[in-house]
Amino acid sequence: MKHDTIKASLSFKNYRSDYANDWCAGCGDHGILRALQKALADLGLARDQTAVFGGIGCSGKTPYYLNTCGIHTLHGRVLSFAAGAKLANPALNVIAVGGDGDGLSIGGGHFVNSGRRNLDMLYIMFNNGVYGLTKGQPAPTLRIGERTKSMAHSNIQGYVNPVALALVSGYTWIGRGYAYDVPALSVLISAAMRHPGMAFLDVLQPCPKYNDLHTKDWYAGKLYSLQEDGYQALISADTDVAMIQQVYNQAMARAQECEERIAVGVFLHDVSRPDFQTQLQAMQSAYGDSTPCRQPVTDANGRSMVDISPLLEELKVR
Repeated sequence: MKHDTIKASLSFKNYRSDYANDWCAGCGDHGILRALQKALADLGLARDQTAVFGGIGCSGKTPYYLNTCGIHTLHGRVLSFAAGAKLANPALNVIAVGGDGDGLSIGGGHFVNSGRRNLDMLYIMFNNGVYGLTKGQPAPTLRIGERTKSMAHSNIQGYVNPVALALVSGYTWIGRGYAYDVPALSVLISAAMRHPGMAFLDVLQPCPKYNDLHTKDWYAGKLYSLQEDGYQALISADTDVAMIQQVYNQAMARAQECEERIAVGVFLHDVSRPDFQTQLQAMQSAYGDSTPCRQPVTDANGRSMVDISPLLEELKVR
């Protein structure tokens, strides 16, 4: 991610807002927020040049708890809003956050198309298997046949694997972390934000209020580090076709592990593809100097410089 740094030494507290946090005690959201604050501080990102977009659900409150620019968007549309901001101002550090329900159900189409577009930004998914804000209905990441304490019946819908879907959608950096391991999660967020392209980070998290299946104890002993296991995720410009296929094959295989062991770490780090802005600049040479954020929209008196009267005339009902 192309970002401007600030020279002052900062801590996570500098990125903490004054809004009272009302997430449930023990919720994994707290760990994700702390890891995100730590990563922003470690990278030294300018707060006025960093925008965090939130979706709907418990995770959608994240922008309120960060001392950066924050935008609370519509259900399933967080990636669309974030993409618009990045295209309007390529120098902006853009982070989108959202739940597994928000991103993989109504937002599933945007998830896929964001991957293939490869904009230079980060999407963090809060993955707890349920719709926590609306009392624990099954989210797309809850497996068929599973039944949490808030469900009247077992889940009868199929399971969506976020990492596997990201792999086939074109994301060029893909990782998975665990909300209760803040230091390791912070490192993953920092790595994702340094990546020049579309990064996706799936964060597994317990929901102590509604998901009594995937608890802290359930995760204990299952998680292992890909990188500590000798896994190779890098695809560089000179990586040959056979090696690229090998990386994707092993990434998909590791993504499917979900019972006795669950992989965390970096599944894919592909720096061989140009990001969307680079390609747009090559196609429209003036883009870099005339991005939407640089174009005036009002005159000196604050009046709009855009004349929409011809459009309104055309839309009149005769």
